[in-house]
Amino acid sequence: MKVAAVGDNCLDVYEKEGKQYPGGNPVNVGVYLRRMGVDASYTGAVGTDSYGSFMVDALNGKGIDTSHVHVDEGSTAITKVEIVNGNRVFGDYIEGVMEDFAPTDDDVKFFCEHDLVVSGIWGHADKAMPAVHAAGVPVVFDFSDQPQDPMVLETVPYVDYAFFGLESDDNEQVRTYMRDIQSKGPKVVVVTLGENGSLAFDGTDFYKGDIVECEVVDTMGAGDSFIAGFIKGILEEQDIPTCMKMGAESSAVTLGYSGAW
Repeated sequence: MKVAAVGDNCLDVYEKEGKQYPGGNPVNVGVYLRRMGVDASYTGAVGTDSYGSFMVDALNGKGIDTSHVHVDEGSTAITKVEIVNGNRVFGDYIEGVMEDFAPTDDDVKFFCEHDLVVSGIWGHADKAMPAVHAAGVPVVFDFSDQPQDPMVLETVPYVDYAFFGLESDDNEQVRTYMRDIQSKGPKVVVVTLGENGSLAFDGTDFYKGDIVECEVVDTMGAGDSFIAGFIKGILEEQDIPTCMKMGAESSAVTLGYSGAW
């Protein structure tokens, strides 16, 4: 099994700590999948600066296929981050060459050679999802905390598993939204609810997932690692509650150290 992770990457720069960590939604998911023994590739754009080579080297070091990484003249994306009481607080985001990234026809052909494709709302890859979907390759898409973004309605018809991260609890407003989104195309809609666990809807039933208690060092990448664990469950043809449990277990590992990986 091999998963194509497509979209944004960035260096998470912790200025107060004087540290930097590679990250980005699909990048993180790919690395976490490798951690669980699943092969993965990453396609996105890095710059010609030192951050770009740092990112590619870091991914290669984790065993990620970087054959379709675009190296474009300019700077690699960075996000400034501060840790406050164990929670990541984002500062400035400087997108660099990722601003102009778009998958090529060759990239899309490459994606379709995989068993599953995962991308997200910040990755500039949404326009490629119809072709991937038409090829019969399952699509996982992370809409993050942007349920009202126009991209949601534009993209969900081509998504098999739609993820959202909301600072909420399991309530009727959330469930109504999930019903509406699921009716537009996805097989399953999943909402992560922070310390309140997760909720999934498959068009018939709702499933509630619990968190795995752990010491929280840094929340960076927690949602992405949940998605990775859920994807591993999909690839193993597990039922939805088991996929949710695998997501929570993966997330607990990531919460226990600084940085995304």
